[in-house]
Amino acid sequence: MPTEEKLAYQEQKAPTVLEWLLKQPGSLFRYPLELAVCLLSISLSLYHFYVAFAGALEAHSFRSTHLAFILVLCFLLRPLGRKGWKEPRNRWFGVDLLLIGLVIAIQVYVIWDIEKFILRQGDLNFWDYWSGTLFIFLLLEATRRSVGWAMVIISGFFLLHTAFSNWFPGPLYGPPSDWFTILDYQFMAENGIFGIPLMAMATYIFLFILFGSFLVRSGAGKFFINVAVAITGARVGGPAKAAVVSSCLMGTVSGSAVANVVTTGTFTIPLMKSIGYRPAFAGAVEACASSGGQIMPPIMGAAAFIIAEFLSIPYLSVALSSLFPAMMYFFTIYVMVHFEARKTGIHRLTRDQLPNLKDELRRGGHLFLAIAIIIVLMIMGKSPMFAAFWAILGTIALSFLRKETRMSAIDMLAALEGAAREAVSVSVACACAGIIIGCVFVSGLGLKLTSILVTVSGGHLWLLLALTAIVAMILGMGLTTTAVYITLEALVIPAIEKMGVEPIAAHLFAFYFGLVSAITPPVALASFAAAGIAKSNPMSTGYISMRLGISKYILPFCFVYNPGMLFVGSWPQIASGILSGFGGLFALTIFTEGWLLEKVGWPVRLVCVAAAVFMFHPDIWTDIVGWVILFAATSPHVIKVMRQRRDGSNLPGQRKVTI
Repeated sequence: MPTEEKLAYQEQKAPTVLEWLLKQPGSLFRYPLELAVCLLSISLSLYHFYVAFAGALEAHSFRSTHLAFILVLCFLLRPLGRKGWKEPRNRWFGVDLLLIGLVIAIQVYVIWDIEKFILRQGDLNFWDYWSGTLFIFLLLEATRRSVGWAMVIISGFFLLHTAFSNWFPGPLYGPPSDWFTILDYQFMAENGIFGIPLMAMATYIFLFILFGSFLVRSGAGKFFINVAVAITGARVGGPAKAAVVSSCLMGTVSGSAVANVVTTGTFTIPLMKSIGYRPAFAGAVEACASSGGQIMPPIMGAAAFIIAEFLSIPYLSVALSSLFPAMMYFFTIYVMVHFEARKTGIHRLTRDQLPNLKDELRRGGHLFLAIAIIIVLMIMGKSPMFAAFWAILGTIALSFLRKETRMSAIDMLAALEGAAREAVSVSVACACAGIIIGCVFVSGLGLKLTSILVTVSGGHLWLLLALTAIVAMILGMGLTTTAVYITLEALVIPAIEKMGVEPIAAHLFAFYFGLVSAITPPVALASFAAAGIAKSNPMSTGYISMRLGISKYILPFCFVYNPGMLFVGSWPQIASGILSGFGGLFALTIFTEGWLLEKVGWPVRLVCVAAAVFMFHPDIWTDIVGWVILFAATSPHVIKVMRQRRDGSNLPGQRKVTI
């Protein structure tokens, strides 16, 4: 089943269409279809860049034009009966051309007289009816090609339920809606297909994808990896720590866990293996670190921007709320790889094996300024669109400061094309998710499900959260992170909020559990991609990923009950929530790894679990109790090891490994 992550993995390994064309013999016009893909992709990126400069256009025209570009590219890049655009055309190519012609015809019809089209809302004519019907079919077919059958089936279910809800049993029963009403909401208005998810994608998520594409083309990926290795490589288990740091840095510009794995993992995984890490562990470290990119500010996954729209708050507020949970996540992985290095006697890299930090900063340090532009502008209150626009210009300008990072005209065009190709799956998923939201609104199912979930959980918040987490992980096996979040926003998040949970905590809870499928078997695409590089067993890599990424399963429950972690509440509550979060996860890490300064026995490990439970509880006094328990459990261990060191005794974990 194709998914956004699988396609990201495939495209990450392949050159852009432009680069492929330039390597072919003869004139570019010998490859008209490939040239069309290249020109359409570049045109879409330039269109968004122009809108960011000139200001947003009329909403329906802008969003529908964006989606029309995306659908045409989808049918060209994901053709029927072929694995990709480079394979020879087959007998199904005529169907692709027909679908492309329908997309173009419908878009021309919509924008030919956009004012009259908008005024016909609630009073559709014959052409509106059939244009809307065909458009929904085209969107579902594009979804099947770029996201997979799972989302098509879910969207189809909601469409059928809205039209025939009087045929459904029990709580799903309700008054049916005629097709005119459904089309009016889904196709004619700025709701449904053209609602908040697609608006967020077209308005600024695309620009951040474009920014990341330019930043990577300037050599930022290699720079981030080298800086991470230079900083951490000389430490115990340095390459694994470098994987954590470099993936964290890459995550700020890459929204795809799999793309992050194949970008940084091709370097860090072999390096981890070379100093003694097991292949499955090395792959799991990279998978967990890479999957954290979508929760790491300042540039998070696409769903984070949609959260800001649903909550009607600045994106900067979402990023600020996400900051410390993301830091806790990477902190936990960092500590675990350190403990693993000590347990297995892995040594550190020698200085001559490391990049020189000063040299690396001199070559590429100026690229950090591009990310700083975004942060500063959003702190100043500018819109994400404005910040992304100037960050892109800043990246281009900054790249010329050094020969090593200077982008050629081909690099810039390839960045424009690559961003458009990367946006196809995300845009299609956002548009199709709009169908689900529109159906839930038209049928009234959302209000019913909210009431049902509250009733089923018996008013117990923990049970409702557990059910939501299970549903999210199941949906994540077939849907993209963005689609999982949007589906839960329509169906479950209102029920969580109804129980008194802070809105930002409820939305981030769904967001986090939409992400964990990347490291959770049986799907675990990020883990499987890393296993391919590490040449390890995919399922073993997936299970180790679950252990290393344990904080991603626990943190959402923690910040729902303790929103101080999200900068919600008084300063004492915030400080207590953040400190207890780090402390609780550290205690939990001791339990899972069975190590502190040397091997830790089960009595101490179990006491550390108790300490973590107390610290995760949202109360200052239980936090204090948790810290006391942790201190009491670990102090004898620390004192013992420190005495051994003072006496010169050999400690476990000091075996030297030849590289």
